[in-house]
Amino acid sequence: MTSPWLLPAFVLAVGYLLGSIPFGLILTRVTGAGDLRQIGSGNIGATNVLRTGRKGLAAATLLLDLLKGAAAVLIGAALIDNGGPMAGAMAFIGHCYPVWLRFAGGKGVATMMGVVTALYWPAGIVFAVVWLGALFGTKWSSVGGMAAAISAPVAMWGFGRIDLLPVSLALALIVLWRHRANIARLMKGEEPKVGAKKG
Repeated sequence: MTSPWLLPAFVLAVGYLLGSIPFGLILTRVTGAGDLRQIGSGNIGATNVLRTGRKGLAAATLLLDLLKGAAAVLIGAALIDNGGPMAGAMAFIGHCYPVWLRFAGGKGVATMMGVVTALYWPAGIVFAVVWLGALFGTKWSSVGGMAAAISAPVAMWGFGRIDLLPVSLALALIVLWRHRANIARLMKGEEPKVGAKKG
């Protein structure tokens, strides 16, 4: 007889493993752009990939990080009831804290967008609009990411998807935590803007 916890554990593991694939690091290494951990902030996300000067790589990283979050949700939902939020949350955790990189991962914004969009696409649209609006409005990548993350639980609540409010709120809080250094720089007026040249 199969243990009742075996399939849920498998879903969690698949979500985490999908999320922990460091696409930014892989792409920059394969294309000869260097070790992303030794560039800029050392982060493995798309914003730091952009600091290599390769916009195409940054866009590819953003898309792949988004897709792995969405894929985890869809796989989880196909395997067990309520598997989507479980697998999506673990994909997000995997991106932020990948075991392969000693748990030093990305900020999680793109992966969160993929998770939110796959869970409930109208909230995903809100996420994208807020992200782009805040990013282009302030020129701060961190502000765009944090604003988008906060918009997710607000959108879930506004659309009446209270069932998805806990997971979206938890991910938003983690995004804010991952941006704590950015928040400190913003308060000091030292946060670099996207496209700004080094002094």
